[in-house]
Amino acid sequence: MDYIPPYFGFYGRIIKDLLTRGIVKPEMSVLVVCGGETDKEILQRLGFIDVTISNLDSRMTENEFAPYKWSYQDAEALSFQDNSFDLVVVCAGLHHCHSPHRALLEIYRVARRCAVALEARDGFLSRIAVRLGVVDEYEITAVAGNNLGFGGVRNTSIPNYIYRWTEREVTKTIVSFAPYAPPKILWFHEFKPPFVVLRARKTLRALLLLYAAYPVLWLITRVFKSQCNFFGFAICKPDLEHDLFRWLKLTAGKPTINREWVDQRFSRTGGQSEA
Repeated sequence: MDYIPPYFGFYGRIIKDLLTRGIVKPEMSVLVVCGGETDKEILQRLGFIDVTISNLDSRMTENEFAPYKWSYQDAEALSFQDNSFDLVVVCAGLHHCHSPHRALLEIYRVARRCAVALEARDGFLSRIAVRLGVVDEYEITAVAGNNLGFGGVRNTSIPNYIYRWTEREVTKTIVSFAPYAPPKILWFHEFKPPFVVLRARKTLRALLLLYAAYPVLWLITRVFKSQCNFFGFAICKPDLEHDLFRWLKLTAGKPTINREWVDQRFSRTGGQSEA
């Protein structure tokens, strides 16, 4: 791999951490969403065997990802059944979707054990960087790097808005979709200045500004991890037999209301819930 993508090292460290913790194992079935050569390289290095790499990119072929499988998939409407893969991974792909939240929930839906995502974080420093033009608000750089034909929203030539996440937003998205048990989410942060992206521009102003600010940014992000620009999270699926909220119970394997628990603590009414 001649060109090393910005997320490469961060990606590898997250998967290694999950392997060390025993959350994922190399023999697990893996689906990569919005995937490519970076995913293949990292997962092969870490010993994963049963991997399906998917993307919406019509230029990709099955041969280039061998020995892994290839599948043409829309991240916002995956064709797989619920809990189809032990591990589902997406690296820097959610922000290319019309609805990043919908894509995240699709990834969570088809994951049996764990869903992992790497994206940009929406922090105070990131917002300043956008204002100063140091980082992109819309990903024109990616489209330019694909000869104005691909790399934008849904891999079209239209530059996508770079949706940046926070921990709270990820949590609220997941618990809204699956309000059955407390969420189990691991957070990962890393600071990596976008020197490569800025060198692709025809102006030096933002690049020089970043070089000047780099020592201060390095120190701030060492102390305050929440201000790092790289953000990853691993969402572990709960074991509903043990983690289910007390006001629920399993009926034929599905969460249902625990009437006895509710009746002991609440008075029933025929009114509607408050919005």
